[in-house]
Amino acid sequence: MKTVAIAGTFDSKGAEFSYVKSVIESLGLKTFMIHSGVFEPMFTPDVSNIEVAAAAGVDIREIAARKDRSAGTEALALGMEKIVPKLYAEGKFDAMLSFGGTGGTSIVTAGMRALPIGVPKLMVSTVASGNTAPYVGTSDIIMFPSIVDVSGLNSFSTKIFTNAAHAIAGMVQFESVPPMDKKPLVAATMFGVTTPCIDYARAHLELHGYEVLVFHATGTGGQTMESLIEAGYIDGVLDLTTTEWCDELVGGVLAAGPHRLEAAGRCKVPQVVSTGALDMVNFGPYDTVPEAFRERNLYKHNPSVTLMRTTVEENRQLGELIADKLNMSQGSTVLMLPLQGVSMLDVEGESFHGPEEDKMLFDTLRQRIDRKTVELIEMNTDINDQAFAVAAADKLMELMKRQ
Repeated sequence: MKTVAIAGTFDSKGAEFSYVKSVIESLGLKTFMIHSGVFEPMFTPDVSNIEVAAAAGVDIREIAARKDRSAGTEALALGMEKIVPKLYAEGKFDAMLSFGGTGGTSIVTAGMRALPIGVPKLMVSTVASGNTAPYVGTSDIIMFPSIVDVSGLNSFSTKIFTNAAHAIAGMVQFESVPPMDKKPLVAATMFGVTTPCIDYARAHLELHGYEVLVFHATGTGGQTMESLIEAGYIDGVLDLTTTEWCDELVGGVLAAGPHRLEAAGRCKVPQVVSTGALDMVNFGPYDTVPEAFRERNLYKHNPSVTLMRTTVEENRQLGELIADKLNMSQGSTVLMLPLQGVSMLDVEGESFHGPEEDKMLFDTLRQRIDRKTVELIEMNTDINDQAFAVAAADKLMELMKRQ
């Protein structure tokens, strides 16, 4: 019989969680109750808040005595991050479900994020329709809008709670069977303007017996790929679209953070890297572009996305950043340069065609990379040329076979 861990603030929402517990059990599943509230629960849980906070080295009773909810939330979130994966590894539960507002959501999702990818995890939250990035991170948490606050049992809340319980039950009871033949797993990065390249490369890799995971280089995509590399899921990396660095450098909306391009090198995973879409910074609708950039070369990609061409100076800095990251690599690393354009828009006749910008990018990379660490390959094609894509895929397969 499968077990669903139900975590939450049993001190303030005891009736609501008791109701959810009864629904889950009525579906033929066991429950495992984890109290993540600051104060005494309304019923006896399987794991107390004292145990949760102790995992973070904190005595929650002292915090409760001070009635310091802020300190309690911080301690319990850290405790959930520590204790939840440990409990899962011990076989205590198969899936995780929770309900809450901003505080409860931040506490429990800290634990959910620490669970392996693929473990069912569902958070019913008042903030599910807003910016969920702080709660989901690079995990596969499902955020389920609560519609009304998680406060009381009524005709709306009970329907939402029941739907959520049925959803997690379905995920637990209907598991997919893993394929018998595990293929080497390749992570690849793609953007709309580098799609042909990755499509060619993916098809070539799959033809040769590799499984390819494609990550959309939108900030979260790059972060997710890095986290999966760190977790040991990935056997090879085809990081041909490094555009997230443009947003990190200039202040666009799709930055992946300062540690992008580090995981493969640190974990000694073979990687082939290129300069895909380094010609552009991403903003939202046209009227959201910062005033300081209004006179720049802007391109309306669609009503929701405005692109800005990177300058010569920005390309110099991008070259330095990427070279420095690749020079840190402890594993097989190849840098491939498409000399005729780094995206669909950076070819002759298109809006972002920039020979001077590209020259600065390529020259900086040539001069700054450590040739003892990074192999450099230059091709007189644009990045979306089939020959470039296949050559990159072939090079990655060569590196992976050396491992």
